[in-house]
Amino acid sequence: MSRDPADSESNPEFSFSHDAPACTGILLTNLGTPAAPTPAAVRRYLAEFLSDRRVVELHPLLWRPLLHGIILRLRPKRAAHAYAKVWTPEGSPLLAISRRQASALQAELHNRLRGPVRVALAMRYGEPSIRAGLEQLRDAGARRLLVLPLYPQYSATTTASTFDAIARVLMGWRWLPELRMVTHYHDAPGYIRALAESIRGYWDEHGRGDKLLMSFHGLPRRNLLAGDPYHCECQKTARLLAEHLGLGPDDYLVTFQSRFGRLEWLQPYTDATLRELARSGTGRVDTVCPGFPADCLETLEEMDMQNRDIFLTEGGREYHYIPALNDDQRHIEFLADLVAAHGAGWPEFAADWDESAVQAARRASQERARALGANA
Repeated sequence: MSRDPADSESNPEFSFSHDAPACTGILLTNLGTPAAPTPAAVRRYLAEFLSDRRVVELHPLLWRPLLHGIILRLRPKRAAHAYAKVWTPEGSPLLAISRRQASALQAELHNRLRGPVRVALAMRYGEPSIRAGLEQLRDAGARRLLVLPLYPQYSATTTASTFDAIARVLMGWRWLPELRMVTHYHDAPGYIRALAESIRGYWDEHGRGDKLLMSFHGLPRRNLLAGDPYHCECQKTARLLAEHLGLGPDDYLVTFQSRFGRLEWLQPYTDATLRELARSGTGRVDTVCPGFPADCLETLEEMDMQNRDIFLTEGGREYHYIPALNDDQRHIEFLADLVAAHGAGWPEFAADWDESAVQAARRASQERARALGANA
């Protein structure tokens, strides 16, 4: 089974050896971030993001002139200013937190499992890219791949777009890994419990407001009418969370933020609701974003700055933003539970994994292959 030496240079898959160790790879993904809080970096990021047909479903002949002729000329400067307000010494908050999540999940899985499991981080837009994450896992010997997008509620704009990007990369691979994908976990008991415990912990330290406002990222309403389940899954997350916290219907609200353009989006809108609450005499409001597992521009700048200003300017007395779960240990433990549930049946997740037996089997496989003429 000889190979042209040039093959190994053009395609790293040809570095295969019959005694190569295998593992399960976990691709942890999120939306992405610009590389820097500058108009140029934001423009590159938005160009990739807003060119995705899953995100903007208008026909390219209609959308591209608007995108390149107007939006990418005006929006990057404003967005860069917003990013600059939340940028940290580690860089983008989303990327820094996501790296901590990936590292913590790797450590948790290492402690739990007998077999080798490797975690790689990838962003749908920007860096580290989906391609880079997949190649990192392939180079680590991942023959089984579990994709875990950090989108609790499914939407074609997020989860399905991630699948598209993965499929495009894998189309160029000769040897595909066994593939599984977590498409949502909006009603997972462990996720609801982690959210509830985080909110209770905040209340124990800071007291409790008059209302709890649960804000989710918005979508154009036509996505809902076209069959996207996102709105329904947000509502279920909110209902389960309220039940877990013992809240009545008058104790909390569900709203949607981050709308863009002139189309009607999912309602009620977060900013408008906060304005109404303040004007109607609500003294203190607590806000939380159960669709964001990591703090980012939409939570740190939009929710904790812009919407805080709206509420206080309109007469509210106190505004509290309850942080996302981020790399809280309860969140990491839930993600590890999720990985274990979706990895069930794969060798590395078995309680009887025996490394010495696996190594012996690999050596025997290589010996048989060489006897048939293989040179690796």
